[in-house]
Amino acid sequence: MKKDYFILAFGNLKHRGLRSWLTILGVFIGIAAVVALITMGDGLRTAITAQFSTLSADKLSIENAGTGMGPPGSTVIEKLNEHDIEIISGVNGVEEVIPRLIRTAKVEFNKNINFNYLSSLSNQDKLADFMYDYLNLKLDEGSLLKSTDTGKIIIGSEIGKEEIFGKKIFVGNKVLIRGKSFEVIGILKKSSSVILNNMILMNEEDMKELLNIDDEYDIIIAKVYDSNQAEEIAEKIKEELRKDRDEELGGEDFSVQTSLESISSVNTILNIINLIVGGIAAISLIVGGIGIANTMYTSVLERTKEIGTMKAIGAKNKEILWIFVIESGMLGLIGGIIGAVLGIGLAFGVSAIANTAMGSTFLSVQLSYPLIFGSITFAFIIGLFSGLTPAIQASKLKPVEAFRR
Repeated sequence: MKKDYFILAFGNLKHRGLRSWLTILGVFIGIAAVVALITMGDGLRTAITAQFSTLSADKLSIENAGTGMGPPGSTVIEKLNEHDIEIISGVNGVEEVIPRLIRTAKVEFNKNINFNYLSSLSNQDKLADFMYDYLNLKLDEGSLLKSTDTGKIIIGSEIGKEEIFGKKIFVGNKVLIRGKSFEVIGILKKSSSVILNNMILMNEEDMKELLNIDDEYDIIIAKVYDSNQAEEIAEKIKEELRKDRDEELGGEDFSVQTSLESISSVNTILNIINLIVGGIAAISLIVGGIGIANTMYTSVLERTKEIGTMKAIGAKNKEILWIFVIESGMLGLIGGIIGAVLGIGLAFGVSAIANTAMGSTFLSVQLSYPLIFGSITFAFIIGLFSGLTPAIQASKLKPVEAFRR
């Protein structure tokens, strides 16, 4: 018997073809928005979190307050200096202090010009090895920089590609950085970090001379003896820097972050974005639900005589109720399925466009079956509840009243 309800409901939807599709439109737009935006949001979360994959629990990053977007420390007005390094080194629990410079410079190769990030490596082999390990840098070709290597650089995996300079860069090639020639002695393996893939590394003294830098640094990395005390040591560093700069608690012009704090901050921002995006998409679903309710009310008005006939030949109230509820549920279900497929297609399409534009696989999206089935189920439930009131109204119609209308 229930099978007959579905056949009858499907036939009624098919009979009102255009109206049914217009009703479904409101549902699948909402579901498509939910699936696409949440899928891309998860891909963005994975991509951004990957940028912090180099952070370790026993490392702290210290930088002054920034003025814009960019790599750590690259956008600050007042730079860190040797005096700050001495203060941080003197804090109990700090094992090593490694200052870094991160700047942007004009790079020329094959008569083409590009602007890339430059990053310094310490001229002390021990500290340079520390940075290789900290940043998880792996060579694809060539060799790593040593303290005696002047006029030599290592380039990220993306810089050497043909699309950047119109010609592939090989180990042994020379590139001009701010007009000065540097030999490429190594090319890094592709990293999960977009910044590292597009960065040039050179010895600190070379970078200072090239950019006319004296006593200043963009960021300081502090390695602690015990990772379990990282947060406690971070507070000690803040306290010492506040004393030296004569600053009040909460009014610091610098930041000291542990790896957990950095990742937590990013996740908080992404959660807020997903919440806002989900709210916007939910509005579309509400509109879709109203559309279903409107369609079902109209259907009841148009089919009063049909309802009267069914009741006259013995149809019960619950049977009329089932027919209309199934119709509204099918509107939601069909809209949900189409919306989920469309949403997945949009997510993968946007991801492909973004990756092509960036020249890397920065944004990678994956199918989330709980999200897909959950969205379709939600659309079905929206359809059911939207059609419930019109269905009850239809089931309560008396045959005589139905024929009079």
